[in-house]
Amino acid sequence: MVGLKPPEVPPPPAAKFLCAGTAACIADLCTFPLDTAKVRLQIQGEVRVPRSPSAVQYRGVLGTLRTMVRTEGARSLYSGLAAGLQRQMSFASIRIGLYDSVKQLYTPKGAESTGLGARLLAGCTTGAVAVACAQPTDVVKVRFQARAALPDGARRYSGTWDAYRSIAREEGVRGLWRGSLPNIARNAIVNCGELVTYDLIKEALLRAQLMADNVPCHFVAAFGAGFCATVVASPVDVVKTRYMNAGPGQYRNALSCLLALLMQDGLTGLYKGFIPSFLRLSCWNVVMFISYEQLQRAVVLARAAPS
Repeated sequence: MVGLKPPEVPPPPAAKFLCAGTAACIADLCTFPLDTAKVRLQIQGEVRVPRSPSAVQYRGVLGTLRTMVRTEGARSLYSGLAAGLQRQMSFASIRIGLYDSVKQLYTPKGAESTGLGARLLAGCTTGAVAVACAQPTDVVKVRFQARAALPDGARRYSGTWDAYRSIAREEGVRGLWRGSLPNIARNAIVNCGELVTYDLIKEALLRAQLMADNVPCHFVAAFGAGFCATVVASPVDVVKTRYMNAGPGQYRNALSCLLALLMQDGLTGLYKGFIPSFLRLSCWNVVMFISYEQLQRAVVLARAAPS
């Protein structure tokens, strides 16, 4: 378990997978509008072919949310939620549920504690494996979240499964894995920023006896993890979002997408949507880790209860 050392026997791997996926879905339900606002701000001002003047439509997190509700209705805040939940059940289950097992795999035999290098390797490994499995759900989620920024009639999907079929039919199966490399880089970084930082902050708090192993401790560690993950992952996240949302032929590859972004917006373009990214990741981490810890403890108590 991530930073959790209860005296009871830990839950089995299958229970960890289920707890991680469920906790991630709870977190997504609570923070999805912030994620949608982040996507809209990240793609705003993107140069398209043919070129067209693009006015600034969204200003700030609250301004973006207000504009979406006024122009598209409140349901637009949760556009792509089905794909988002599908993503969390596959993606979070792997990257979080496997983290402890992989961390032990990288820890030398006989070591008293797990070093920073083993934690970072575990975070990168589980993050990359999770992306390889869940990439199509991320592509569809981004397309739904960004579709109001597209010209009328472009890439309109009647539902989640129609989106999977349409992308595969029009862009080939490779279209469902569009942006895999920047997404692997982004999620390996985020996974390290979240899980490793959470692990280290929580261990430090418990070792210094500043806090007990309870909800306030989990809150502080999760909030710190969200901030660190946002700082290191925002540049890759912006490129990933733009590349996933791009039409066929708009960018040759993720590198050309990065170069186009830098030429158009400069280095500050790499941190477009930083505030909603930070709010979303911090809130997401707080809800997810607290839910994850409590779900695991519920499993442990249920297993320990006399039958």
